[in-house]
Amino acid sequence: MKISVDELKELTVTAIKNFGYDDGDTGIISEVLLYAQLRGNNQGIAKLIGKGIPINPDAVPISIAKETPISATLDGGQNHSMVVLANAVETAIEKAAESGFGIVGTFNTSTSSGAIGYFAERIASAGFIGHLYSSPPPRVCASGSYEPIFGTNPIAVGIPTANQPIVLDMSTAAMSFYGLVEAKTAGREIPGDVAYDGEGNLTTSPEKAIAGGALRSFDRGSKGSGLALLTEIMAGPLVGASFAGIGKRNNWGHLVYAFDPGLLGEREDFLQNVTALVEKLKSSKRLPGVEELYYPGERGRTVTAKHIQSNQIEVEENLLAGLRAAAASTPSEHTP
Repeated sequence: MKISVDELKELTVTAIKNFGYDDGDTGIISEVLLYAQLRGNNQGIAKLIGKGIPINPDAVPISIAKETPISATLDGGQNHSMVVLANAVETAIEKAAESGFGIVGTFNTSTSSGAIGYFAERIASAGFIGHLYSSPPPRVCASGSYEPIFGTNPIAVGIPTANQPIVLDMSTAAMSFYGLVEAKTAGREIPGDVAYDGEGNLTTSPEKAIAGGALRSFDRGSKGSGLALLTEIMAGPLVGASFAGIGKRNNWGHLVYAFDPGLLGEREDFLQNVTALVEKLKSSKRLPGVEELYYPGERGRTVTAKHIQSNQIEVEENLLAGLRAAAASTPSEHTP
């Protein structure tokens, strides 16, 4: 069903406020969700339907657990992960601006961090190379197993160029958890090779994959499983967060670092050379039927621009109904 981008934004902001967030937090969360939705990424408004994202009444202000001139560890205080990660990214950028390098870990959050490519793009737009790792609750099995051990464990990298930044945003899982949620909401099956049910059988049912099943790694093999393990370490044990279901409940983590490419050479040379590489990629020989070659982040940016220019976006009917229900609810309905 098509709606205007303006209406989508209004519904999203209203729904988030109805979950109890103030204007500042609502601004951050809505930006991240709309970044995903406008790009066709399933890390968008699906997070607001059903139980949604009610504010944690026990949340306390974000605090610094440990800090050096180039590093910090943030206690998220059970605030929304997107808000905590935004704080971590700004801290990493500030330290990179001062020292050339900044690394920040977070722990003690329990909500989705969303499309972390949003944050990678923020770092790259500030002129730094950025890496982000996120480790949510266990939903992905190791190669050769069907028991959920890893999170969907997204990785994002942002790299500045002389033009638009390169932004790689990928899950180490064959499908994100919210991809399952979207499929369940729409009443459609999932591909037959992305998830197991609770008995270790491949399934096309998003319900069975969610209820006791497990997602597979993106390559359905050992390389994806290995990358999921490394991400689990970087955003789990390294930052003081829980991992693989081990540790304190609702204590999930992130790692972000930003650094100046000028640390290793001349910044302008780097930007020009990366730009030349992108241009080489885009002008390389195409297979039959391929109209254009894209570098990471470009396709989503193009899709977003089309949506904004037309002020129209297609939203699955049940998903839109769920968003409208969340926007029509009252804050008291979400009070635990």
